[in-house]
Amino acid sequence: MDERYPPIEPYDHGMLDVGDGNRVYWEVCGNPAGRPALVVHGGPGSGCGPWARRYFDPDRYRVILFDQRNCGRSTPHAGDPTTDLRHNTTAHLIADMERLRAHLGVDRWLLYGGSWGSTLLLAYAQRHPERVSAIVIAAVTTTRRSEIDWLYRGVGRYFPREWERFLAGGGVGPDDDVVGAYARLVEDPDPAVRERAVRDWCAWEDAVVSAEGVGNPYGDRPSADRTAMVRICARYFSQGAWLAEGELIRQAGRLAGIPGMLIHGRIDLGGPLATAWALHRAWPGSQLQVVEGAGHFGTTATRRHLLAALDRCAAD
Repeated sequence: MDERYPPIEPYDHGMLDVGDGNRVYWEVCGNPAGRPALVVHGGPGSGCGPWARRYFDPDRYRVILFDQRNCGRSTPHAGDPTTDLRHNTTAHLIADMERLRAHLGVDRWLLYGGSWGSTLLLAYAQRHPERVSAIVIAAVTTTRRSEIDWLYRGVGRYFPREWERFLAGGGVGPDDDVVGAYARLVEDPDPAVRERAVRDWCAWEDAVVSAEGVGNPYGDRPSADRTAMVRICARYFSQGAWLAEGELIRQAGRLAGIPGMLIHGRIDLGGPLATAWALHRAWPGSQLQVVEGAGHFGTTATRRHLLAALDRCAAD
């Protein structure tokens, strides 16, 4: 049974000029007088989807969604190999969020996101804690280099055949920088090389979540969206998202006083529970809900906990 709220459509949307030739798509739905909430999508480079709207009570929330630079409906799109990604970094995305907040006249907003979205919203909240009323995260990541190494190397012990194929696609050995290799391949001037790298990257990502029964959530995307996601992912992860190792956990004290609800699957192979636990321990007053039997994409129980957390926030 789907317990989420019924589908809704935006009552406002637009393209925000954020400089460097970039325009960021945004939309707003729900109650114009409701509690402001920002959905921070994952990837990086996945784009926001209408499914996220349904976690929010449309009578009590003013829900804001946006596509991060160069993906989704934002322009220029990274699916075009000529799109220059030099002005797409974590710092740029944080600045875009602040520009969007001011553009929409929001004083403080609740932040919701998962996976890469949790990294970005944590980085934003630690930079602008006075602008954040609450945080709800499903599938906690902080994009430490150790987490990247696990996702693209360590978890290979569970999928040895698929990992060997991933390494072969990158043309590297088990001790080499596979993420850096793919970051170079997806920028190769030969379209066949780029397309093969995108396909091989997505095959690995799909293998990691294959036990969750979610099909091929990466490889089955439209070609341009798939290319954009891989280009942006490989770029960010090869640079450790331009964050000092462990800084989002070390600086979690900056979030003191901000209600935080962390929801994480016990058997999330791509993003092990240890990261959520470390953040919870470092964030005064945060709450951690471990969902038994759930992976990275969650289960019905995960969705139930997420809905309950957002409903509680709406009532505060």
